[in-house]
Amino acid sequence: MSSTSAAFGLRPAFHPSGIVRPTAMTIASGYGANILQFQPVLIAGTGGVIEAAGASDPIVGTFMGVEFTDTDGRRRVSNKWTASTSATDIVAYVTTDPAIVYEIQSDATLSISDIGSQMDFDSVTAGNTTVGLSQAMLDVASKTTSGNAICRVVNLAPEVSNAWGDAYVIVQVQISEHQFVANKAAF
Repeated sequence: MSSTSAAFGLRPAFHPSGIVRPTAMTIASGYGANILQFQPVLIAGTGGVIEAAGASDPIVGTFMGVEFTDTDGRRRVSNKWTASTSATDIVAYVTTDPAIVYEIQSDATLSISDIGSQMDFDSVTAGNTTVGLSQAMLDVASKTTSGNAICRVVNLAPEVSNAWGDAYVIVQVQISEHQFVANKAAF
């Protein structure tokens, strides 16, 4: 039973083709917020760089990691972007394919009737900066069946001891407010 809140962010589970391929993008040097692995990100309106997404912002995918040259001239590879890092040659890896199915833990119980419902994120910027992992969760209170929210529930994740009705259900979702795709209302 998923009775423990152990958020892990928006983790890519699979792609219908069988391969999840991150896209190389960039982050502005000195960007002032942490971005952690599996954290939802968006393409900023200026310069086409990625930034951490807010709880209800349309997103392009999730942050998978970054490599950059630091101010000492060393090449660094990390699963997190530390706020205000000054660097050059920044390559951020982001899942951008709208067909990717992700797994995420909910912040409250869900039932099988929630398939097709859309929800935003809760604690989207929370995370563990020591290990560099996001703790974004699906915000059940934001559930809508008449409008748009960021993620659409598509199924229960095939996790051990995970079932509909658990306190913190792990579900499979797709991005319904993807920056590369026109929005589709919930069903």
